[in-house]
Amino acid sequence: MHVILLSYTHEPDALVAAAARICYRDVTASELLQNEEENLSRKLIAELFRSGHTSTFEHVSFTFGIDGLSRVASHQLVRHRLASFSQQSQRYVKMNYDPEAVIIPPSIESKPEALRVFQESARASQEAYVKLIELGITKEDARFILPHGHSTRLVMTMNARELHHFFRLRLCRRAQWEIHELARKMLILCRDKAPVLFEKAGPLCIFGRCEEARTCGKPYRNMEELLLD
Repeated sequence: MHVILLSYTHEPDALVAAAARICYRDVTASELLQNEEENLSRKLIAELFRSGHTSTFEHVSFTFGIDGLSRVASHQLVRHRLASFSQQSQRYVKMNYDPEAVIIPPSIESKPEALRVFQESARASQEAYVKLIELGITKEDARFILPHGHSTRLVMTMNARELHHFFRLRLCRRAQWEIHELARKMLILCRDKAPVLFEKAGPLCIFGRCEEARTCGKPYRNMEELLLD
């Protein structure tokens, strides 16, 4: 899986803090960022997060380019409705035969016999897809035979408020392994560009109290453990 940050709101930490202050000060919008101080942004953003007043986080957005994600994981992504997605279309893009085009779960990859069964099945479905197209079947119909774990590409944009929600859910140890890894890579990119805004982004076992009915039994001790997991 390869994840890059394609675009993001300029000075995200300062913008969130400035947007919050306009609610309580007699100041014009053009003056908001002129006297912004890092320590003031940190204190104010921490207070916004602690009080749950995170509507100002929505003024900041991040756009990611994602390659090598399975359609199993992309179907989970679209459940985050406060986000925008542009995904490679199997109706228009021919899925050429490639042994590495299907994402292999670690649980299967670690067992030789399971891996053999998986790869044989994936290869057969891809070969059937190619044959169907050769027989004149359209790509949009031939794709029905492709594995659910076929690799895809997409561009995704989320605002910072939704990203906090995304990280809280998808960085839990109980999250599906692939979307967990995606969330970890995204958080590293976000913290690099907005360290104050995403200082407390992560699962509730670190920033709060776990709300899962069935806990993982192995909560993260700190962010360092999560980011290096």
